[in-house]
Amino acid sequence: MKTNLKILSLIAIMAVGFGIYSIYQGTGNEAMTENSQQSPTSFAQTLKPFAKGDMAAMRILENPVDLTNLSFSDGEGKSLTISDWHGQTVLLNLWATWCPPCRHEMPFLEDLEKQLGSKNFQVVTVSIDLKSPDKPKAFFAETELKALKFYWDGSARILAELKKENLALGMPTTVLINSDGLALGVLSGPATWNSKDAIAFINQALKSSRH
Repeated sequence: MKTNLKILSLIAIMAVGFGIYSIYQGTGNEAMTENSQQSPTSFAQTLKPFAKGDMAAMRILENPVDLTNLSFSDGEGKSLTISDWHGQTVLLNLWATWCPPCRHEMPFLEDLEKQLGSKNFQVVTVSIDLKSPDKPKAFFAETELKALKFYWDGSARILAELKKENLALGMPTTVLINSDGLALGVLSGPATWNSKDAIAFINQALKSSRH
């Protein structure tokens, strides 16, 4: 009889302990699920306080735009889309050799890539010089842009696509894209991309994308 009571007591203790463990585990899983399901829109809102100073012209999108199918070519003529950067935050910049503000900001973008470029982030500058990539390639060589990789769209279709989505007015245009290919913000015109404000803005974007 005493043996049976001991066994029953042990079972009761184990049951209570398992119940407490289950509650703890459930709470943790719910918190993890809540964080993992945070929407791209809420991610974008965390950037608003950082859109100041040199980043004051950055327009944070109320409704992120899917740009995964936006296409262009690399320096060898291979066709690419934004989906090729899945898992990376991308700062997409459209520029051309005939655009003085574009030329002016390229060294800043180069320096940003040197500072923050990694498996988690890349500056992607796409030339929309028409017909031939020779001029923009020459500009890369003359300006000694080595951290940035060369990309080109000789049809300028990429600019037209961004205009359709109300993400481009003119040149240069720079779009912040999260690791799922969604545009979170857009800046029309040039910016000092290696400034303290820009670095803080990009770091916040990277922090948000890791949630």
